[in-house]
Amino acid sequence: MTEKDIHTLIKSWENIALLVRYIADYPEHIDVIMTKALDDSQPENWRAAWMIDKINEKNPAVVLPYLPAMTDFLLATKNDSKRRHLLKLIGLHDIPEERMGVLLNYCLDVFTDAAIPIAVRVHAMQILYNIAQKEPDFASELIDLIEHEIDYHGSAGIKSRGQKLLKKLHQMEK
Repeated sequence: MTEKDIHTLIKSWENIALLVRYIADYPEHIDVIMTKALDDSQPENWRAAWMIDKINEKNPAVVLPYLPAMTDFLLATKNDSKRRHLLKLIGLHDIPEERMGVLLNYCLDVFTDAAIPIAVRVHAMQILYNIAQKEPDFASELIDLIEHEIDYHGSAGIKSRGQKLLKKLHQMEK
């Protein structure tokens, strides 16, 4: 399959599932999809981010080398669909030590901004929890933050994930 074929196929939802399976099986083509996913110049490029999410479900090792690039792009993009997928992907993998501070600050800003879509905020909350697992001193601060967001900006998604994470955080404090 050529790069041109991939660019043509990504334009149609009917071909996306086929393309996801193909790239999960033949990861040498993931560069083409990742390049589109990490580019905001064309509106349909968010489909590539969706595809990366689905490829990760089938073959996470293929996506792992791109985590630093995804983190860098996450900090720059304003596309909420891409932010949702990228935060989800980052949250599913181990956060490298050198990216932890940047992700902590970014996710704190995102999680506490009620104007940002709920799904984006929920994935940011998950990353904050993942950081608290590595940095237990942060757990009590995160508990207060999650409780505050549930009380003042709590949607069904924030409450559901927040309550699950609060139980785990309280276990960490014991």
